[in-house]
Amino acid sequence: MKKHGKKYVEASNKVDKNKLYSLEEAVNLVKETAVTSFDSTVEVAIKLNIDAKKSDQSLRGSFVLPNGTGKTKRVLVIAKGPAAEAAKEAGAAYVGDKDMIDKIANENWFDFDVIVATPDMMPELGKIGKVLGPKGLMPNPKTGTVTTDVVKAITDINKGMVTYKNDSYGNIHSIIGKVSFDSEKLAENLSYVVTTVAKAKPASVKGVFINSITITTTMGPGIHVDKNTFDI
Repeated sequence: MKKHGKKYVEASNKVDKNKLYSLEEAVNLVKETAVTSFDSTVEVAIKLNIDAKKSDQSLRGSFVLPNGTGKTKRVLVIAKGPAAEAAKEAGAAYVGDKDMIDKIANENWFDFDVIVATPDMMPELGKIGKVLGPKGLMPNPKTGTVTTDVVKAITDINKGMVTYKNDSYGNIHSIIGKVSFDSEKLAENLSYVVTTVAKAKPASVKGVFINSITITTTMGPGIHVDKNTFDI
């Protein structure tokens, strides 16, 4: 059985595992139960009533959080010509085409957080799909990272764009901010994520769509949120 540290135990004692907290209560409590010395990330896990094995019930997409994520992401843009020049002007950390793809393949280079690519570069990127896929770095049109408008993609990422995809258990995980965010901003981000996911309910899913909502900080205890406190 896993043993937790003193800080975790103290924080966990503040959480009633059998209670469904209101949105306001949960956000205040998640800030109170942060256990790290650094500015912890706050995340939400949404358990969905889907069969993750069925493609027509899978969820994948992206959204821009109203108050950002509190994180700065290093964007690599794979593009040529005018799109590459536009990406440089828009503030991408790295811009290139086959040279960057070769750098990833030959040098195991991953000094970036997200890849944006123009559609014409996808055949080349596909050659290293087995490397990028498992790391969650493969660009995808559904998440807005395969696009002809690289400037918009970079702008959205810098504003706090989050990509999401359900796991094999039917859960969606997303960042909603940092512990240093004030409660109102965290609550607004959390509400936005939950309502956005709720609106993405596949037509083939009948009945209840969202089973449960839990928020937590980095290495902190989970706090169950009452889904009835959201406008879904």
